[in-house]
Amino acid sequence: MASQDWFNKDFYATLGVSKESGQDDIKKAYRRLARDLHPDRNPGDAAAEQRFKDVGEAYAVLSDAEDRKQYDAIRAMGGGARFQAGGPGAGAGGFEDILGGMFGGAGGGNVRFQTGGGGGGFEDILSGMFGGGGFQRGPQKGNDLAAAVEVAFRQAAEGATVALSTANGRVSTRLPVGVKDGQKIRVPGKGRPGTNGGPAGDLILTVHVQRHPVFTADGLNLRARVPVRFDEAVLGAQIEVPTLSGDRVKVKVPGGTQSGTTLRVKGKGLTSRKGTGDLLVTIEIVVPHKLSRESKKALEALVDTLRDEDPRAGLFKDSAK
Repeated sequence: MASQDWFNKDFYATLGVSKESGQDDIKKAYRRLARDLHPDRNPGDAAAEQRFKDVGEAYAVLSDAEDRKQYDAIRAMGGGARFQAGGPGAGAGGFEDILGGMFGGAGGGNVRFQTGGGGGGFEDILSGMFGGGGFQRGPQKGNDLAAAVEVAFRQAAEGATVALSTANGRVSTRLPVGVKDGQKIRVPGKGRPGTNGGPAGDLILTVHVQRHPVFTADGLNLRARVPVRFDEAVLGAQIEVPTLSGDRVKVKVPGGTQSGTTLRVKGKGLTSRKGTGDLLVTIEIVVPHKLSRESKKALEALVDTLRDEDPRAGLFKDSAK
């Protein structure tokens, strides 16, 4: 989502990082600045609010690999070496050389072009070259804006409404249920204003979702890893597991359940217009760190009855294939 604004904005400087910085460093810099500059911490401070918007825009671009690649290429082109028209030792002329010659630039002066700005774009140059009024600019859609927002897992899971500051002011939008970390959402009409009666551009919002200590989202399903005791897995048990709503549901663990087995609880996932997901409970067998003397003796007695069972027998057979 390249923008003409990128020519004139140094997103690396905005975040206080170098061009060689990795994603972790960029994320840390963004979080620190966003926390310090947030409007709630700086009420009435217009400068801090503008910096907050700039930081969000910079992070939205640099946190996305494809946008960052485009940005680096545009910045290199916009700030790099210029071709000289007719200069000493000039090789095959580039596009600027051609226009430089047409405008009498054989004296070695650089021919430069600006994108954006008030009036006088590339179309205006061509209009002046080829007869003035023959080239009319129709309605032009405004440029898209980039922004980033960080939300709690519950906000993302439930599709909460979030508000954020952009270069065009305060924007509110509702997140789709189960939005993923790093997902981009297009908010129509919240970008730069159009020209000559054209529509406004869109806001491209990158959503960063905080991790939850228990749940992860998988579409409309919720996943949770639930620990069980050795005896509960061997003999079977009915256990309680939490849900995102704060309730508890009972789950039957069949006898002989292996670690890593996933049990499904219908209808306890996320709900959207597309339907309702399930809660997927993955069993993790917990081994006690310490045993009492009585427990150890009982376990050793159990082991004596299992001497003929080798859980790794199939492993060696399969490794020889």
